[in-house]
Amino acid sequence: MAFLGIERSLTNRRWVGPDAETDRLAEGLAQRTGLPLPVARILAERGVEAEGAEGFLTPRLRDLLPDPLSLRDMGIAAERLVAAAVKGERIAVFADYDVDGGSSAALLLDWLRQQGRGATLYIPDRIDEGYGPNAPAMAALAADHDLIVCVDCGTLSHDALAAALGTDVIVLDHHLGGETLPPALAVVNPNRADEDGSLGHLCAAGVVFLTLVQAGRVLRGMGRAEPDLMAMLDLVALATVADVAPLTGVNRAFVRQGLAIMARRRRPGLVALSDVARLDGPPAAFHLGFLLGPRINAGGRVGRADLGALCLACRDPREAGRLAAELDGLNRDRRAIESAVRDEALAQVEARGDARLSWAAGPGWHPGVVGIVAARVKEATDLPSVVIGVENGIGKGSARSVPGVDLGRAIHRLADEGLLLKGGGHMMAAGLTVAETKIPAAMERLADLIAADLAQRTGARDLRISGLLEGAGATPQMYRQLEDAGPYGQAAPAPRFAFADQVIDSAQTMGDSHLRLSFRSAGGPALEAVAWGAMTGPLGPALIGARGRRFHLAGRLDLSTWNGRERLRLRLEDAAPL
Repeated sequence: MAFLGIERSLTNRRWVGPDAETDRLAEGLAQRTGLPLPVARILAERGVEAEGAEGFLTPRLRDLLPDPLSLRDMGIAAERLVAAAVKGERIAVFADYDVDGGSSAALLLDWLRQQGRGATLYIPDRIDEGYGPNAPAMAALAADHDLIVCVDCGTLSHDALAAALGTDVIVLDHHLGGETLPPALAVVNPNRADEDGSLGHLCAAGVVFLTLVQAGRVLRGMGRAEPDLMAMLDLVALATVADVAPLTGVNRAFVRQGLAIMARRRRPGLVALSDVARLDGPPAAFHLGFLLGPRINAGGRVGRADLGALCLACRDPREAGRLAAELDGLNRDRRAIESAVRDEALAQVEARGDARLSWAAGPGWHPGVVGIVAARVKEATDLPSVVIGVENGIGKGSARSVPGVDLGRAIHRLADEGLLLKGGGHMMAAGLTVAETKIPAAMERLADLIAADLAQRTGARDLRISGLLEGAGATPQMYRQLEDAGPYGQAAPAPRFAFADQVIDSAQTMGDSHLRLSFRSAGGPALEAVAWGAMTGPLGPALIGARGRRFHLAGRLDLSTWNGRERLRLRLEDAAPL
Protein backbone atom coordinates (compact mmCIF):
# COMPACT_ATOMS: atom_id res chain seq x y z
CA MET A 1 0.00 0.00 0.00
CA ALA A 2 1.34 3.41 -0.97
CA PHE A 3 2.43 5.73 1.82
CA LEU A 4 -0.30 8.36 2.47
CA GLY A 5 -2.11 6.71 -0.44
CA ILE A 6 0.14 8.41 -3.00
CA GLU A 7 0.34 6.19 -6.07
CA ARG A 8 1.51 8.95 -8.40
CA SER A 9 3.14 12.17 -7.20
CA LEU A 10 4.02 15.30 -9.14
CA THR A 11 7.27 13.61 -10.21
CA ASN A 12 5.41 10.46 -11.21
CA ARG A 13 6.49 8.42 -8.19
CA ARG A 14 4.77 6.08 -5.81
CA TRP A 15 5.54 6.84 -2.18
CA VAL A 16 6.60 3.80 -0.17
CA GLY A 17 7.01 3.89 3.61
CA PRO A 18 8.90 1.58 5.98
CA ASP A 19 7.61 -1.96 6.16
CA ALA A 20 6.13 -3.46 9.31
CA GLU A 21 9.25 -5.53 10.05
CA THR A 22 11.52 -2.46 9.89
CA ASP A 23 9.16 -0.60 12.21
CA ARG A 24 9.22 -3.51 14.67
CA LEU A 25 13.03 -3.72 14.62
CA ALA A 26 13.31 0.07 15.01
CA GLU A 27 11.02 0.12 18.04
CA GLY A 28 13.03 -2.70 19.62
CA LEU A 29 16.30 -0.88 18.94
CA ALA A 30 14.92 2.32 20.44
CA GLN A 31 13.86 0.48 23.60
CA ARG A 32 17.17 -1.36 24.02
CA THR A 33 19.50 1.53 23.20
CA GLY A 34 17.54 4.62 24.21
CA LEU A 35 18.01 6.09 20.74
CA PRO A 36 15.31 8.34 19.25
CA LEU A 37 12.96 6.34 17.05
CA PRO A 38 13.97 8.09 13.76
CA VAL A 39 17.62 7.22 14.45
CA ALA A 40 16.74 3.66 15.42
CA ARG A 41 14.81 3.31 12.18
CA ILE A 42 17.90 4.26 10.16
CA LEU A 43 19.95 1.64 11.99
CA ALA A 44 17.25 -0.96 11.44
CA GLU A 45 17.22 -0.19 7.71
CA ARG A 46 21.02 -0.65 7.65
CA GLY A 47 20.75 -4.02 9.40
CA VAL A 48 22.45 -2.78 12.59
CA GLU A 49 21.51 -4.63 15.77
CA ALA A 50 21.56 -3.23 19.29
CA GLU A 51 25.00 -4.68 20.04
CA GLY A 52 26.50 -2.91 17.05
CA ALA A 53 24.71 0.42 17.48
CA GLU A 54 27.54 2.21 19.29
CA GLY A 55 30.14 1.13 16.75
CA PHE A 56 27.91 2.22 13.87
CA LEU A 57 27.19 5.62 15.37
CA THR A 58 30.86 6.28 16.14
CA PRO A 59 32.81 4.66 13.27
CA ARG A 60 36.52 4.66 14.10
CA LEU A 61 39.25 4.33 11.54
CA ARG A 62 41.29 2.10 13.83
CA ASP A 63 38.45 -0.45 13.80
CA LEU A 64 37.55 -0.27 10.11
CA LEU A 65 40.82 0.44 8.28
CA PRO A 66 41.87 -2.62 6.26
CA ASP A 67 45.45 -3.84 6.15
CA PRO A 68 47.01 -2.00 3.19
CA LEU A 69 49.02 -5.11 2.35
CA SER A 70 45.79 -6.93 1.54
CA LEU A 71 46.00 -5.15 -1.82
CA ARG A 72 48.35 -6.58 -4.42
CA ASP A 73 51.54 -4.63 -5.19
CA MET A 74 51.02 -2.43 -2.13
CA GLY A 75 54.32 -3.37 -0.53
CA ILE A 76 56.24 -2.61 -3.72
CA ALA A 77 54.46 0.72 -4.23
CA ALA A 78 54.99 1.93 -0.66
CA GLU A 79 58.65 0.90 -0.56
CA ARG A 80 59.37 2.66 -3.86
CA LEU A 81 57.51 5.83 -2.87
CA VAL A 82 59.41 6.06 0.42
CA ALA A 83 62.74 5.42 -1.31
CA ALA A 84 62.06 8.24 -3.75
CA ALA A 85 61.11 10.63 -0.96
CA VAL A 86 64.05 9.74 1.27
CA LYS A 87 66.60 10.00 -1.55
CA GLY A 88 65.14 13.21 -2.96
CA GLU A 89 64.42 11.68 -6.34
CA ARG A 90 62.49 13.56 -9.00
CA ILE A 91 58.82 12.58 -8.66
CA ALA A 92 55.89 13.36 -10.95
CA VAL A 93 52.22 12.90 -10.04
CA PHE A 94 49.92 12.23 -13.01
CA ALA A 95 46.29 12.68 -11.94
CA ASP A 96 42.80 12.64 -13.37
CA TYR A 97 41.06 16.01 -13.68
CA ASP A 98 38.10 15.30 -11.38
CA VAL A 99 37.70 15.71 -7.61
CA ASP A 100 39.01 12.23 -6.86
CA GLY A 101 42.08 12.77 -9.01
CA GLY A 102 42.72 16.23 -7.60
CA SER A 103 42.29 15.07 -4.01
CA SER A 104 44.56 12.09 -4.64
CA ALA A 105 47.24 14.34 -6.09
CA ALA A 106 46.91 16.79 -3.20
CA LEU A 107 47.33 13.90 -0.74
CA LEU A 108 50.64 12.91 -2.31
CA LEU A 109 51.86 16.50 -2.58
CA ASP A 110 50.97 17.12 1.07
CA TRP A 111 52.70 13.91 2.17
CA LEU A 112 55.85 14.84 0.25
CA ARG A 113 55.78 18.45 1.49
CA GLN A 114 55.76 17.29 5.10
CA GLN A 115 59.06 15.55 4.34
CA GLY A 116 60.55 18.58 2.66
CA ARG A 117 60.05 17.21 -0.84
CA GLY A 118 58.19 18.43 -3.90
CA ALA A 119 56.78 16.87 -7.04
CA THR A 120 55.70 17.82 -10.53
CA LEU A 121 51.93 17.82 -10.94
CA TYR A 122 50.58 16.83 -14.36
CA ILE A 123 46.88 16.75 -15.15
CA PRO A 124 45.92 16.20 -18.79
CA ASP A 125 43.69 18.63 -20.64
CA ARG A 126 40.22 17.09 -20.99
CA ILE A 127 39.77 18.24 -24.59
CA ASP A 128 43.29 18.04 -26.04
CA GLU A 129 44.48 14.91 -24.23
CA GLY A 130 41.43 13.19 -22.78
CA TYR A 131 41.27 10.96 -19.73
CA GLY A 132 44.28 9.17 -18.36
CA PRO A 133 47.95 8.88 -19.31
CA ASN A 134 48.96 9.39 -22.92
CA ALA A 135 52.22 8.38 -24.55
CA PRO A 136 53.64 11.87 -25.30
CA ALA A 137 53.01 13.10 -21.76
CA MET A 138 54.45 9.98 -20.15
CA ALA A 139 57.54 10.07 -22.36
CA ALA A 140 58.14 13.72 -21.51
CA LEU A 141 57.72 13.10 -17.77
CA ALA A 142 59.99 10.06 -17.91
CA ALA A 143 62.77 12.14 -19.45
CA ASP A 144 62.92 14.40 -16.38
CA HIS A 145 61.74 12.20 -13.48
CA ASP A 146 62.82 9.07 -11.64
CA LEU A 147 59.31 8.07 -10.52
CA ILE A 148 55.84 8.73 -11.94
CA VAL A 149 52.80 8.06 -9.75
CA CYS A 150 49.50 7.83 -11.64
CA VAL A 151 46.47 8.46 -9.42
CA ASP A 152 42.85 7.78 -10.32
CA CYS A 153 43.97 6.58 -13.75
CA GLY A 154 46.43 4.28 -15.49
CA THR A 155 44.98 0.80 -15.00
CA LEU A 156 44.05 0.45 -18.68
CA SER A 157 46.83 2.67 -20.09
CA HIS A 158 49.11 -0.04 -21.44
CA ASP A 159 50.59 1.85 -24.41
CA ALA A 160 50.93 5.15 -22.54
CA LEU A 161 52.79 3.61 -19.60
CA ALA A 162 55.07 1.72 -21.98
CA ALA A 163 56.24 5.12 -23.25
CA ALA A 164 57.75 5.98 -19.83
CA LEU A 165 61.09 4.40 -20.74
CA GLY A 166 63.69 4.20 -17.99
CA THR A 167 61.36 5.51 -15.25
CA ASP A 168 59.46 3.57 -12.62
CA VAL A 169 55.67 3.98 -12.74
CA ILE A 170 53.26 3.32 -9.88
CA VAL A 171 49.51 3.20 -10.51
CA LEU A 172 47.15 3.98 -7.60
CA ASP A 173 43.67 3.59 -9.04
CA HIS A 174 40.20 2.16 -8.47
CA HIS A 175 38.74 1.84 -11.97
CA LEU A 176 37.89 -1.58 -13.33
CA GLY A 177 40.91 -3.41 -14.67
CA GLY A 178 41.24 -5.57 -17.76
CA GLU A 179 42.61 -9.06 -18.20
CA THR A 180 46.18 -7.79 -18.26
CA LEU A 181 48.00 -5.12 -16.27
CA PRO A 182 49.88 -2.20 -17.79
CA PRO A 183 53.70 -2.21 -17.72
CA ALA A 184 54.22 -0.60 -14.32
CA LEU A 185 56.36 -1.32 -11.28
CA ALA A 186 53.17 -1.59 -9.20
CA VAL A 187 49.45 -1.39 -9.87
CA VAL A 188 47.52 -0.93 -6.62
CA ASN A 189 43.85 -1.18 -7.45
CA PRO A 190 41.10 -3.00 -5.50
CA ASN A 191 39.24 -3.44 -8.79
CA ARG A 192 41.96 -5.11 -10.79
CA ALA A 193 40.89 -8.50 -12.14
CA ASP A 194 42.92 -10.59 -9.68
CA GLU A 195 41.62 -8.83 -6.53
CA ASP A 196 38.70 -10.26 -4.54
CA GLY A 197 36.72 -7.02 -4.71
CA SER A 198 36.32 -6.67 -0.94
CA LEU A 199 37.76 -3.14 -1.14
CA GLY A 200 36.18 -2.29 -4.46
CA HIS A 201 34.16 0.50 -2.83
CA LEU A 202 37.26 2.66 -2.29
CA CYS A 203 37.79 5.72 -4.44
CA ALA A 204 41.29 6.53 -5.67
CA ALA A 205 41.97 8.84 -2.73
CA GLY A 206 41.12 5.95 -0.41
CA VAL A 207 43.68 3.80 -2.24
CA VAL A 208 46.27 6.59 -1.98
CA PHE A 209 45.55 6.96 1.74
CA LEU A 210 46.10 3.22 2.30
CA THR A 211 49.35 3.50 0.36
CA LEU A 212 50.48 6.34 2.63
CA VAL A 213 49.53 4.26 5.69
CA GLN A 214 51.83 1.51 4.45
CA ALA A 215 54.48 4.09 3.57
CA GLY A 216 54.26 5.30 7.17
CA ARG A 217 55.05 1.79 8.36
CA VAL A 218 58.12 1.76 6.12
CA LEU A 219 59.24 5.13 7.47
CA ARG A 220 58.78 3.92 11.05
CA GLY A 221 60.89 0.90 10.28
CA MET A 222 63.64 3.25 9.10
CA GLY A 223 63.36 5.30 12.28
CA ARG A 224 62.08 8.32 10.38
CA ALA A 225 59.22 10.66 11.30
CA GLU A 226 55.86 10.07 9.65
CA PRO A 227 53.66 12.74 8.09
CA ASP A 228 50.35 13.43 9.84
CA LEU A 229 47.91 11.25 7.91
CA MET A 230 44.89 11.97 10.10
CA ALA A 231 45.04 15.63 9.06
CA MET A 232 44.66 14.48 5.44
CA LEU A 233 41.31 12.79 5.94
CA ASP A 234 39.48 15.93 4.79
CA LEU A 235 40.76 15.21 1.27
CA VAL A 236 39.79 11.55 1.47
CA ALA A 237 36.29 12.47 2.65
CA LEU A 238 35.89 15.00 -0.16
CA ALA A 239 36.91 12.51 -2.84
CA THR A 240 34.83 9.67 -1.39
CA VAL A 241 31.64 11.71 -1.50
CA ALA A 242 32.29 13.55 -4.76
CA ASP A 243 33.17 10.32 -6.59
CA VAL A 244 29.90 8.79 -5.35
CA ALA A 245 31.65 5.94 -3.57
CA PRO A 246 29.32 3.91 -1.33
CA LEU A 247 29.37 5.13 2.26
CA THR A 248 29.85 1.71 3.79
CA GLY A 249 32.67 0.12 5.76
CA VAL A 250 35.82 2.17 6.04
CA ASN A 251 34.35 4.86 3.77
CA ARG A 252 31.97 5.82 6.60
CA ALA A 253 34.93 6.40 8.89
CA PHE A 254 36.82 8.30 6.18
CA VAL A 255 33.93 10.70 5.68
CA ARG A 256 32.87 11.05 9.32
CA GLN A 257 36.39 11.82 10.53
CA GLY A 258 37.27 13.80 7.42
CA LEU A 259 34.30 16.12 7.97
CA ALA A 260 35.50 16.73 11.53
CA ILE A 261 38.95 17.64 10.21
CA MET A 262 37.43 19.93 7.58
CA ALA A 263 35.36 21.75 10.19
CA ARG A 264 38.63 22.93 11.80
CA ARG A 265 39.34 25.00 8.65
CA ARG A 266 43.06 24.32 8.53
CA ARG A 267 43.46 23.53 4.82
CA PRO A 268 43.59 26.87 2.97
CA GLY A 269 42.24 25.48 -0.29
CA LEU A 270 39.16 23.96 1.30
CA VAL A 271 38.61 27.05 3.46
CA ALA A 272 38.67 29.27 0.37
CA LEU A 273 36.35 26.95 -1.57
CA SER A 274 33.94 26.80 1.36
CA ASP A 275 33.90 30.59 1.56
CA VAL A 276 33.18 31.18 -2.14
CA ALA A 277 30.46 28.50 -1.93
CA ARG A 278 28.99 30.37 1.08
CA LEU A 279 29.11 27.31 3.27
CA ASP A 280 27.86 28.87 6.47
CA GLY A 281 28.06 26.02 8.97
CA PRO A 282 29.81 22.76 9.74
CA PRO A 283 30.34 20.78 6.53
CA ALA A 284 28.19 17.73 5.79
CA ALA A 285 28.50 15.12 3.06
CA PHE A 286 25.88 16.98 1.04
CA HIS A 287 28.09 20.08 0.90
CA LEU A 288 31.05 18.07 -0.39
CA GLY A 289 29.04 16.63 -3.24
CA PHE A 290 26.93 19.62 -4.24
CA LEU A 291 28.86 22.75 -3.21
CA LEU A 292 32.58 21.99 -3.19
CA GLY A 293 32.77 19.15 -5.71
CA PRO A 294 31.30 21.05 -8.68
CA ARG A 295 33.66 23.98 -8.13
CA ILE A 296 36.74 21.75 -7.96
CA ASN A 297 35.59 19.94 -11.10
CA ALA A 298 34.98 23.19 -12.98
CA GLY A 299 38.64 23.67 -13.84
CA GLY A 300 38.84 20.29 -15.53
CA ARG A 301 35.49 20.77 -17.25
CA VAL A 302 35.71 24.23 -18.82
CA GLY A 303 38.98 25.79 -17.66
CA ARG A 304 42.50 24.70 -16.73
CA ALA A 305 42.65 21.07 -15.70
CA ASP A 306 45.04 21.46 -12.77
CA LEU A 307 43.25 24.32 -10.95
CA GLY A 308 41.29 22.07 -8.61
CA ALA A 309 44.30 20.05 -7.50
CA LEU A 310 46.40 23.17 -7.10
CA CYS A 311 43.74 24.77 -4.92
CA LEU A 312 43.44 21.68 -2.72
CA ALA A 313 47.21 21.45 -2.33
CA CYS A 314 47.78 25.17 -1.80
CA ARG A 315 49.16 26.26 1.60
CA ASP A 316 49.05 30.04 1.04
CA PRO A 317 45.62 31.46 2.00
CA ARG A 318 45.83 34.37 -0.45
CA GLU A 319 46.76 32.14 -3.38
CA ALA A 320 44.09 29.63 -2.33
CA GLY A 321 41.54 32.45 -2.33
CA ARG A 322 42.55 33.47 -5.84
CA LEU A 323 42.31 29.89 -7.12
CA ALA A 324 38.96 29.32 -5.42
CA ALA A 325 37.55 32.53 -6.94
CA GLU A 326 38.71 31.43 -10.39
CA LEU A 327 37.10 28.02 -9.91
CA ASP A 328 33.88 29.66 -8.73
CA GLY A 329 33.76 31.76 -11.88
CA LEU A 330 34.43 28.73 -14.06
CA ASN A 331 31.64 26.90 -12.26
CA ARG A 332 29.21 29.64 -13.27
CA ASP A 333 30.39 29.28 -16.87
CA ARG A 334 29.97 25.52 -16.61
CA ARG A 335 26.38 25.88 -15.43
CA ALA A 336 25.46 27.98 -18.47
CA ILE A 337 27.05 25.51 -20.90
CA GLU A 338 25.50 22.58 -19.05
CA SER A 339 22.01 24.09 -19.23
CA ALA A 340 22.09 24.35 -23.02
CA VAL A 341 23.43 20.82 -23.52
CA ARG A 342 20.99 19.39 -20.97
CA ASP A 343 17.98 20.82 -22.78
CA GLU A 344 19.12 19.35 -26.10
CA ALA A 345 19.95 15.98 -24.55
CA LEU A 346 16.62 15.65 -22.75
CA ALA A 347 14.77 16.51 -25.97
CA GLN A 348 16.60 13.69 -27.77
CA VAL A 349 15.92 11.22 -25.00
CA GLU A 350 12.23 12.08 -24.91
CA ALA A 351 11.92 11.75 -28.69
CA ARG A 352 13.70 8.37 -28.67
CA GLY A 353 11.59 6.97 -25.84
CA ASP A 354 13.87 4.00 -25.06
CA ALA A 355 12.83 2.36 -21.79
CA ARG A 356 16.23 0.67 -21.33
CA LEU A 357 18.83 3.40 -21.80
CA SER A 358 18.73 7.19 -22.02
CA TRP A 359 21.33 8.44 -24.47
CA ALA A 360 21.98 11.53 -26.54
CA ALA A 361 24.74 12.80 -28.81
CA GLY A 362 25.34 16.17 -30.37
CA PRO A 363 27.97 18.08 -32.35
CA GLY A 364 30.00 20.60 -30.41
CA TRP A 365 28.76 19.56 -26.99
CA HIS A 366 31.50 20.55 -24.57
CA PRO A 367 33.32 17.43 -23.31
CA GLY A 368 33.61 19.08 -19.92
CA VAL A 369 29.88 18.96 -19.23
CA VAL A 370 28.76 15.67 -20.78
CA GLY A 371 29.32 13.85 -17.48
CA ILE A 372 27.20 16.17 -15.39
CA VAL A 373 24.51 16.28 -18.10
CA ALA A 374 24.49 12.47 -18.10
CA ALA A 375 23.83 12.65 -14.37
CA ARG A 376 20.96 15.10 -14.93
CA VAL A 377 19.44 12.87 -17.62
CA LYS A 378 19.74 9.88 -15.29
CA GLU A 379 17.94 11.79 -12.55
CA ALA A 380 15.17 12.84 -14.94
CA THR A 381 14.58 9.39 -16.44
CA ASP A 382 15.73 7.04 -13.66
CA LEU A 383 17.60 5.06 -16.31
CA PRO A 384 21.30 4.54 -17.07
CA SER A 385 22.32 7.49 -19.23
CA VAL A 386 25.01 8.31 -21.77
CA VAL A 387 25.72 11.76 -23.20
CA ILE A 388 28.23 12.14 -26.05
CA GLY A 389 29.79 15.24 -27.56
CA VAL A 390 30.89 14.81 -31.18
CA GLU A 391 33.79 16.62 -32.84
CA ASN A 392 35.49 15.74 -36.15
CA GLY A 393 33.78 12.38 -36.40
CA ILE A 394 34.73 11.25 -32.88
CA GLY A 395 32.35 11.10 -29.94
CA LYS A 396 33.58 11.52 -26.37
CA GLY A 397 31.00 10.72 -23.75
CA SER A 398 30.21 9.99 -20.15
CA ALA A 399 27.81 7.50 -18.67
CA ARG A 400 26.01 7.45 -15.33
CA SER A 401 24.18 4.47 -13.89
CA VAL A 402 21.38 3.70 -11.48
CA PRO A 403 21.69 1.36 -8.47
CA GLY A 404 21.84 -2.27 -9.50
CA VAL A 405 23.19 -1.70 -13.02
CA ASP A 406 26.93 -2.21 -13.53
CA LEU A 407 27.51 0.27 -16.33
CA GLY A 408 31.29 0.21 -16.10
CA ARG A 409 31.45 -3.50 -16.85
CA ALA A 410 29.11 -3.08 -19.80
CA ILE A 411 31.23 -0.23 -21.22
CA HIS A 412 34.31 -2.46 -20.92
CA ARG A 413 32.46 -5.14 -22.87
CA LEU A 414 31.63 -2.67 -25.64
CA ALA A 415 35.30 -1.73 -25.91
CA ASP A 416 36.33 -5.40 -26.04
CA GLU A 417 33.80 -6.00 -28.81
CA GLY A 418 35.24 -3.16 -30.90
CA LEU A 419 32.22 -0.88 -30.79
CA LEU A 420 34.21 1.74 -28.85
CA LEU A 421 37.62 3.19 -29.50
CA LYS A 422 38.13 3.05 -25.76
CA GLY A 423 36.07 2.96 -22.61
CA GLY A 424 36.30 2.34 -18.90
CA GLY A 425 35.01 3.23 -15.49
CA HIS A 426 33.28 1.66 -12.54
CA MET A 427 29.80 0.51 -11.61
CA MET A 428 28.12 3.92 -11.37
CA ALA A 429 30.12 6.00 -13.87
CA ALA A 430 32.13 5.46 -17.02
CA GLY A 431 33.69 7.27 -19.95
CA LEU A 432 33.93 6.32 -23.60
CA THR A 433 35.32 7.34 -26.97
CA VAL A 434 33.46 6.16 -30.06
CA ALA A 435 33.44 6.75 -33.81
CA GLU A 436 30.44 8.91 -34.74
CA THR A 437 29.24 6.31 -37.23
CA LYS A 438 29.13 3.63 -34.53
CA ILE A 439 27.19 5.57 -31.89
CA PRO A 440 23.72 4.12 -32.65
CA ALA A 441 25.00 0.53 -32.80
CA ALA A 442 27.06 0.97 -29.63
CA MET A 443 24.12 2.40 -27.70
CA GLU A 444 21.79 -0.37 -28.89
CA ARG A 445 24.33 -2.99 -27.79
CA LEU A 446 24.80 -1.21 -24.45
CA ALA A 447 21.05 -1.29 -23.86
CA ASP A 448 21.07 -5.03 -24.50
CA LEU A 449 24.02 -5.60 -22.15
CA ILE A 450 22.34 -3.85 -19.20
CA ALA A 451 18.90 -5.32 -19.81
CA ALA A 452 19.38 -8.18 -17.36
CA ASP A 453 20.47 -5.82 -14.57
CA LEU A 454 17.52 -3.53 -15.28
CA ALA A 455 15.11 -6.46 -15.12
CA GLN A 456 16.22 -7.14 -11.55
CA ARG A 457 15.28 -3.64 -10.38
CA THR A 458 12.03 -3.50 -8.49
CA GLY A 459 10.13 -0.35 -7.65
CA ALA A 460 12.57 1.76 -9.66
CA ARG A 461 10.19 4.71 -9.56
CA ASP A 462 9.29 4.30 -5.91
CA LEU A 463 10.17 7.12 -3.54
CA ARG A 464 11.24 5.69 -0.21
CA ILE A 465 9.85 7.55 2.80
CA SER A 466 11.40 7.04 6.24
CA GLY A 467 8.34 8.27 8.11
CA LEU A 468 6.00 11.15 8.86
CA LEU A 469 7.25 14.31 10.50
CA GLU A 470 5.31 17.20 11.98
CA GLY A 471 6.55 20.74 11.54
CA ALA A 472 6.97 21.15 15.30
CA GLY A 473 9.20 18.05 15.35
CA ALA A 474 11.59 19.37 12.71
CA THR A 475 14.14 20.96 15.04
CA PRO A 476 17.93 21.47 14.98
CA GLN A 477 18.17 19.00 17.85
CA MET A 478 16.44 16.32 15.83
CA TYR A 479 18.65 17.08 12.84
CA ARG A 480 21.78 16.59 14.94
CA GLN A 481 20.44 13.27 16.24
CA LEU A 482 19.90 12.11 12.67
CA GLU A 483 23.41 13.21 11.70
CA ASP A 484 24.78 10.82 14.32
CA ALA A 485 23.65 7.98 12.05
CA GLY A 486 25.46 9.47 9.04
CA PRO A 487 27.30 10.28 6.94
CA TYR A 488 24.75 9.96 4.18
CA GLY A 489 25.35 9.42 0.50
CA GLN A 490 25.70 6.62 -2.01
CA ALA A 491 24.43 3.30 -0.55
CA ALA A 492 23.54 5.14 2.68
CA PRO A 493 20.68 7.50 1.83
CA ALA A 494 19.69 10.22 4.27
CA PRO A 495 16.25 9.79 5.83
CA ARG A 496 13.46 11.24 3.74
CA PHE A 497 10.41 12.50 5.62
CA ALA A 498 6.88 13.23 4.52
CA PHE A 499 5.00 16.27 5.80
CA ALA A 500 1.30 15.52 5.45
CA ASP A 501 -1.40 18.01 4.50
CA GLN A 502 0.67 21.18 4.26
CA VAL A 503 -0.50 24.57 3.03
CA ILE A 504 1.84 26.46 0.69
CA ASP A 505 2.36 29.97 2.08
CA SER A 506 4.63 31.21 -0.70
CA ALA A 507 6.64 29.90 -3.65
CA GLN A 508 9.13 31.71 -5.85
CA THR A 509 11.97 30.93 -8.17
CA MET A 510 15.56 31.13 -6.97
CA GLY A 511 18.17 31.60 -9.65
CA ASP A 512 17.41 30.04 -13.02
CA SER A 513 16.12 26.65 -12.02
CA HIS A 514 15.49 26.38 -8.27
CA LEU A 515 12.36 26.88 -6.18
CA ARG A 516 12.05 28.36 -2.69
CA LEU A 517 8.85 28.05 -0.71
CA SER A 518 7.39 28.13 2.78
CA PHE A 519 4.67 25.85 4.10
CA ARG A 520 2.81 24.99 7.29
CA SER A 521 0.28 22.56 8.66
CA ALA A 522 -2.92 23.77 10.29
CA GLY A 523 -1.88 25.62 13.45
CA GLY A 524 1.77 24.61 13.05
CA PRO A 525 4.94 26.65 12.56
CA ALA A 526 6.03 27.74 9.09
CA LEU A 527 8.96 25.88 7.53
CA GLU A 528 11.14 26.82 4.59
CA ALA A 529 11.99 24.51 1.71
CA VAL A 530 14.28 24.60 -1.32
CA ALA A 531 13.79 22.37 -4.35
CA TRP A 532 17.03 22.35 -6.33
CA GLY A 533 16.54 22.22 -10.08
CA ALA A 534 12.77 21.94 -9.66
CA MET A 535 11.93 24.43 -12.41
CA THR A 536 13.46 22.12 -15.04
CA GLY A 537 11.02 19.33 -14.17
CA PRO A 538 7.36 18.96 -13.22
CA LEU A 539 7.73 19.85 -9.53
CA GLY A 540 8.56 23.56 -9.78
CA PRO A 541 5.91 24.61 -12.31
CA ALA A 542 3.24 22.78 -10.29
CA LEU A 543 4.14 24.58 -7.04
CA ILE A 544 5.07 28.05 -8.24
CA GLY A 545 1.45 29.21 -8.36
CA ALA A 546 0.14 27.03 -5.55
CA ARG A 547 -0.16 29.56 -2.74
CA GLY A 548 -2.94 28.53 -0.36
CA ARG A 549 -3.24 25.02 -1.79
CA ARG A 550 -2.65 21.82 0.18
CA PHE A 551 0.00 19.23 -0.59
CA HIS A 552 1.79 16.29 0.93
CA LEU A 553 5.54 17.16 0.77
CA ALA A 554 8.59 14.90 0.92
CA GLY A 555 12.27 15.63 1.29
CA ARG A 556 15.33 15.69 3.50
CA LEU A 557 16.30 18.07 6.27
CA ASP A 558 19.15 20.58 6.05
CA LEU A 559 20.60 22.77 8.80
CA SER A 560 22.35 26.05 8.04
CA THR A 561 23.73 28.87 10.15
CA TRP A 562 23.24 32.53 9.27
CA ASN A 563 24.53 35.36 11.45
CA GLY A 564 24.91 32.90 14.32
CA ARG A 565 21.34 31.60 14.03
CA GLU A 566 20.53 28.02 13.11
CA ARG A 567 17.90 27.49 10.46
CA LEU A 568 16.31 24.18 9.52
CA ARG A 569 14.78 23.76 6.11
CA LEU A 570 13.45 21.01 3.90
CA ARG A 571 15.32 19.97 0.77
CA LEU A 572 12.13 19.28 -1.15
CA GLU A 573 12.18 16.32 -3.52
CA ASP A 574 8.55 15.58 -4.27
CA ALA A 575 4.96 16.63 -3.62
CA ALA A 576 1.46 15.35 -4.15
CA PRO A 577 -1.72 17.47 -4.22
CA LEU A 578 -4.57 16.63 -1.89
